[in-house]
Order: sequence, then structure tokens, then C-alpha cells
Amino acid sequence: MDITIRVLQFLLSLSILVLLHELGHFVAARLCGVRVDKFYIFFNPWFSLYKRQVGQTEFGVGWLPLGGYCKIAGMVDESVDTGQLKGEVRPDEFRAHPAWQRLLIISGGVLVNLVLAFLIYGALLYSNGRSYLATEDVRYGIVADSMAMEMGFRHGDRLMAINGDSVEDFTEMLTATIITPGARVTFMRGDSSHDITIDKSYLPALLSGRQLFGVRMPFIAERVVEGSAAELAGLQKGDSLVAINGIPASFFDEFRTAMLTHKEEQVSVTVSRSGRDTTLCIDVPETGIAGVQVLADMGRFFTISTKSYSLGGAMVAGVGHGWKKLVEYLKSLKLLFEPKAQAHKSIGGFISIGKIFPTSWDWTVFWSLTAFLSLALAVMNFLPIPGLDGGHAVFIIYEMITGHTPSERFMVAAQIIGMGFLLLVVLYANANDVIKLFN
Repeated sequence: MDITIRVLQFLLSLSILVLLHELGHFVAARLCGVRVDKFYIFFNPWFSLYKRQVGQTEFGVGWLPLGGYCKIAGMVDESVDTGQLKGEVRPDEFRAHPAWQRLLIISGGVLVNLVLAFLIYGALLYSNGRSYLATEDVRYGIVADSMAMEMGFRHGDRLMAINGDSVEDFTEMLTATIITPGARVTFMRGDSSHDITIDKSYLPALLSGRQLFGVRMPFIAERVVEGSAAELAGLQKGDSLVAINGIPASFFDEFRTAMLTHKEEQVSVTVSRSGRDTTLCIDVPETGIAGVQVLADMGRFFTISTKSYSLGGAMVAGVGHGWKKLVEYLKSLKLLFEPKAQAHKSIGGFISIGKIFPTSWDWTVFWSLTAFLSLALAVMNFLPIPGLDGGHAVFIIYEMITGHTPSERFMVAAQIIGMGFLLLVVLYANANDVIKLFN
């Protein structure tokens, strides 16, 4: 069932994005007086699930849910009829129109994707506002994992800035360290300020999803597992940690470290219960797991910052948020050219994209992910590779600058090479997904 929900969300999101992307090309073409022969959602090799002729355009739904297309008359792309190119140029064909109109038509899909993302982010901010944990409010500092410890971080460090720039939302700290190779992280340890520069050799682990740090949380027992070492020792829901083996301790990471350090030993744990301190003796099992879940309600320990927006304010903020996400995505693409990052190993296909959707349906999450994918689609489509919108744009801009139009023979050859390259990239990305599944 979980997989089904993910697949349905992925297909719905993809359908919306493809429909509107191709609609951007379609509307731009019709505004410029260019004929559109076909407009399809999903690909239709051999047959279509639905098709209908309306005027000069055949509208349809294909059966292969991997995209869609808008076949513009007289345009050299993957669906071009080379025989048609040998005929007389008709005034309603793409190639008969001035370069600026052709550039507008080519850019139509990407522009729609950008506007769509900004509108979705704006709508989400208007309906839900914005809630976040401010970096300055993470007063207990971080919990550092083993790799963060290796870098020099310690539990309780309070992160302040990346490369001298403060990060308002704590959850964006990790993203900032990943997309900025060699990032310099400024933090407070006690009353003194320190800097750590993250070596680029850590990038492969970070790109694979490794979490360097989390929010440090006080220990307050939320649930004690029946029959566990914690229950046998007398630990109860609501108990808060005071000391371990007589040494003051307040946080869950301190409790967890003590359990893992003293496997098959007895540990003295002092807790506060109803205003009184009680000392318990936990016989730690060989697994190092005492059997207690702690309260993880951020709102209990921290001030959650919230912002509400008017409709106009939300739209402006949506553009700002979308632009920020766009810049982050572009920075992440640059990692493909950073040898130490080994970013090519993290490239994923349809399985990876589908897995970003949750296993339960949440419309806020769905639209947020759809907005991000819309930005990603805009960027990927405008890469200067023949076969993509960006490849067409490069040839048109070249024509506008030099006054020379590349030959149709050259354009067809470039399309074939570009599509071959893109096919290899798609195969590689999806092969990566399969390998990850087996690993």
C-alpha cells in the first residue's frame, strides 16, 4: 500500500508538471501563429489511450507515463519528419518565424515551470504560513554523529553560520554544508567561537544522505517498553534525566552513549519524578538498548518561529523561497564537476524521484515536492544539450548573435547525438537506482 501511494503521488505530480510544461510551449506557439500538430500527455509509441483532433492539433493521452510532448510544425526535434523539412516552408511553421518568437516558444515550458513553482510556494505560505526552528533558538546545541565528531564537532555545539552567513532555519544548516564544498561552519562551544572547514572528502557521504547532526533534546521518558531493562529498573513515563553514575546529565544522547559504553554492566541513573530525585539501576543488555522512547516534541523544548502572510505578501515570499530553492539546486548540480564529491553516484532515476514522496498522502507535502520538481524540471530542460529546450535555445541565440542559421542537416545530427546522450544518462540514473536497491 505504501508503494502504491508513492507511485500515485509521483504520477500525479509528473502529470501536472508535464501538462503545464507542454502547455507553455503550446500557448507560446499559438500566440506566435505557429501550428501545433500534436499535444500529448505521456508518450504514445504504437498506440494512444485517447486522442482527438481539434482544428489542426491532435490532442491525446499516451500509455507510457514518463513525460509528454508538444509536436510543433517545422521544428527540428526528436519527432521531426525529415521529409517534411525538404518541402516548402509554410508560414505557420516554427522555422518560418523570427528568432525571438522561436526563443519564446522554446522557453515557454520552462517559464511555466518556474511560475508554477513560485505560485505553489506562495499558495502554501498563504494557507499554512511558515513554521521553523530558528538556528539561534537551538539552545541545547546539536547531537553530532560519528562523522561530525571526526570533523571536530561535539555534542552541544551551537551552530551559528556557514561561510560567515547566518542561516535562519536550523533545518537548512545541513543543506548549506552539502551544497557548499569546503564550507566553513562557525559554532559556539561554551562561551567561545570556533570554525571548522568541512573537507571535500566528506561530500560523498553527505550526498548519500548522511545526517551530520540533529537537534539535542533533553531526556524525558515518553514510553517505556514492556519487559525492557528500563522497565525492570523502574523507569516510568515522564521521568527526566538528572545524572548517570553520579555525573550530571540531562540529554538523551548522554543516556544513549552510557548504554552503549556499558553493555552488560549496571548503570546508575538518577531521574526527576514528581519533583523528587530517584536513583535507578539499569542492567544494560548486550545490545546496549535500554528500551525507552523519549519525548520528541520540539514545541515542548524550543520556541517554534511562525510567520503569517497576506495574499500579496505570500506571493512575494513564494518567489523568494522558490528562487532560493532554485539557487540551491543549481549549486547541487555543480557538485557533479567536483571530483571529490563523486556526485555521479548519487544520481537517481524514477525510483529515487518516487521515493521522495511520503508513504501517506499529505497535500502540503505533495504540493511542496511538486513545486521543487517543477524547478528541477525547468533547470534540467534548459541545460544546453541538443534534445532539450536549452539546446534549441543555444542554437537560436547563436543565430541571433551571428546572423547565421545552423543547417537543418546539422540540427538533425545534433538532435540524434543529444537524444543518445540523454538516453544514456537516463539508463545510468535508473541503473544506479537498481544497484542501490540491491545494496
